[in-house]
Amino acid sequence: MLRRLVSRVFWAFSRWKLTSEPAPTRPTILLGVPHTSNWDFVLMLGIAWRLGLKMRWLGKSSLFRGWRGPVMRALGGIPVDRSDPSRVVADVVARIRSGETFGLVVTPEGTRGGGGMWKSGFYRIAREAGLPVTLGYVDRTTMTTGLGPTIDLTGDVAADMDRIRAFYADKSGVRPERRTEPRLREEGTAAGL
Repeated sequence: MLRRLVSRVFWAFSRWKLTSEPAPTRPTILLGVPHTSNWDFVLMLGIAWRLGLKMRWLGKSSLFRGWRGPVMRALGGIPVDRSDPSRVVADVVARIRSGETFGLVVTPEGTRGGGGMWKSGFYRIAREAGLPVTLGYVDRTTMTTGLGPTIDLTGDVAADMDRIRAFYADKSGVRPERRTEPRLREEGTAAGL
């Protein structure tokens, strides 16, 4: 209740506009894209709380040190040890298979600074757990944010990423100069991920 109230106040006074498709009714991987600023996190919390979506998110382990740890975990955070990304996929898949229901927010760009390629963990988790992918977005050009369509991945990495790229083609992020083109290294391999 409190989260919904906080989100209503946030959206009432925010210069950003929430224009969203309905929240998914089943567990999903929720992409937080483009990830160009720390404000992305605030906007994603506002979206989830307003739509009543139970969310979890992956964050670098340094965010969970000291006093921040309990706060980040209360906000749905799951610490990621970047030295062993395969363990992250296995841990999240195990949580989902144990019956925990949530939307897992993933920022496949991996950093707010822009880079060459997206990280493929979201794709591997979705395929291994049999989850769809919901396309969350932030677009400074229109000052809108929200949830786009929820898609089922086919296993054809290039075709799936073409659909994702088409959706994000006109989404700029809070800091457009830091945007990373949606592309996975694995798109060129016949075996996929």
